[in-house]
Amino acid sequence: MKNFPLHLFVALVWASLSWFASSVYAAAPVNAQAAPPVKVQTAAIEDKINVNTASADALAEILTGIGPKKAEAIVAYRETNGPFKSVDDLLQVKGIGPATLEKNRDRIGL
Repeated sequence: MKNFPLHLFVALVWASLSWFASSVYAAAPVNAQAAPPVKVQTAAIEDKINVNTASADALAEILTGIGPKKAEAIVAYRETNGPFKSVDDLLQVKGIGPATLEKNRDRIGL
């Protein structure tokens, strides 16, 4: 390789790498129907709701397992007893049990 010109050596290496790269990408299967993008859940849930200020409609929309009647019960409870001091205070609302509270704990703000 003592008499082989450097520019020809570089061109040969470049051509080999280009061929290798194109064969690797050509061999990769192409999915005709791409999968939908995956939404990664971060530590904070985007739809956090303040149970001390939200309307019954908003509560029913954001909280899992809370329909219009339970949402109205939440609003009625806070109007009668004052603001919730902790998330666990929601257990005092008729129709809200531990399972419902745990499903929504990360969605509830004060």
